[in-house]
Amino acid sequence: MASGFRSTVWDPVLIISQIIFMQCAFYISASLISGLLLITFSHDLPTLDMIFNDTKIHFPDSIGICLFIGFLLTPLLCSIGLWHIVKRSKQCLDFACTIHFWHIIFCIIYSHHFPQSILWWIVNIISIIIMTVMGEFLCMRTEMADIPLRSTTI
Repeated sequence: MASGFRSTVWDPVLIISQIIFMQCAFYISASLISGLLLITFSHDLPTLDMIFNDTKIHFPDSIGICLFIGFLLTPLLCSIGLWHIVKRSKQCLDFACTIHFWHIIFCIIYSHHFPQSILWWIVNIISIIIMTVMGEFLCMRTEMADIPLRSTTI
């Protein structure tokens, strides 16, 4: 890495590994949060269909409400991942959009159709916003911290 304050070097291996880590963190946190909500409030066991099928998020039943709340709480945990792994507020929006882009691709592959549920799109847009704002807030706090300087005695 080049010397200097906030110097960056194009490192595709690092970026790809960060994307993979954040994608895994997204699915682990979505599964855990939604699973806990489903088991607690709807007494239903979570399935992959609940994560990757857009038609499962709807309000008339407890499963849809649990998934809705779970997908709104997931970016809170993912923003902590952005803070620890990405560490740059400038990149939080990029990573949040990349995570959700791949989520859309995986949903299309799993369900064999393009997501058409308006509520699913609303949840994902709100999720991007929450993940970006919280990630930027946490990263900005670290970036704005005082830089420790070594003092020399004369």
